[in-house]
Amino acid sequence: MPNWGGGAKCGACGGTVFHAEEVQCNGHSFHKTCFICMGCRKGLDSTTVAAHDSEIYCKSCYGKKYGPKGYGYGQGAGALSSDPVDSDPAQSQEAKPRPSSGSGPTRFAQKFGSSERCPRCSQAVYAAEKVMGAGKPWHKTCFRCLLCGKSLESTTVTDKDGELYCKVCYAKNFGPKGRGLGNMGVVEEGE
Repeated sequence: MPNWGGGAKCGACGGTVFHAEEVQCNGHSFHKTCFICMGCRKGLDSTTVAAHDSEIYCKSCYGKKYGPKGYGYGQGAGALSSDPVDSDPAQSQEAKPRPSSGSGPTRFAQKFGSSERCPRCSQAVYAAEKVMGAGKPWHKTCFRCLLCGKSLESTTVTDKDGELYCKVCYAKNFGPKGRGLGNMGVVEEGE
């Protein structure tokens, strides 16, 4: 196909990508309509893309294909390994010691957030959806008052025993009680 009018080649379909329809990722150009996960075919954007060479994936498919394998990563029981194939079958039965220089599954987990779990839903919290509260990472959608369900922000959040509350619910349930503190009671005669 001739390349009339310039433009780069699309990393997915190979067609000419003109400037008005171009999305760039990892040094490659894509049509906006071709910027989809190579695994599940979901549309991608800059917060959901994970690139491997010239291939693009959503973070979920990328983790399944290139992430660490083993117990705790959705791949069943076994030793943790980020290597696709173990060359020594005797060593594959045991967990291999990893160098502490920041390589292997731990580094992958830190980079993509899969080692951090949301206290509310217990799912992995990725950097694009992470909100810190009560010293823990939360999904933006889980960052809500436990009692009334109101969405929280850093200025409206209070925490008790690792749970999040809006200021109103916290005051009602854990705030000071007594006369003159918002709890108007009936004053009995003789007081």
